[in-house]
Amino acid sequence: MAQEAIDAAWLTFARGAARQQGGSACEIEACFARAMAIAGTQGAKSLELGAARSLAHLWCDQGRRSDARALLLPIYSWFTEGFDTLDLKEAKSLLDALGS
Repeated sequence: MAQEAIDAAWLTFARGAARQQGGSACEIEACFARAMAIAGTQGAKSLELGAARSLAHLWCDQGRRSDARALLLPIYSWFTEGFDTLDLKEAKSLLDALGS
């Protein structure tokens, strides 16, 4: 439980750095990658999806649409239920926008 709170805080920090603090693209990318790695190691797929979605948005802003889709699709595809949750709806919307 405590580790989940730490992971959620890390993801919140990474998102804050991306949107509010104006960190460099490399710093922001590293934050999202670390959040994904932590979540992935712990099997926290929802947190991993959130970090991947944020990184995919960053890459879209940089014109890296195919990289964004390649990152997000396997994580999204892992899920077999919960498609009515906000995280999965937002991931699906982004994947739809990225096309095939």
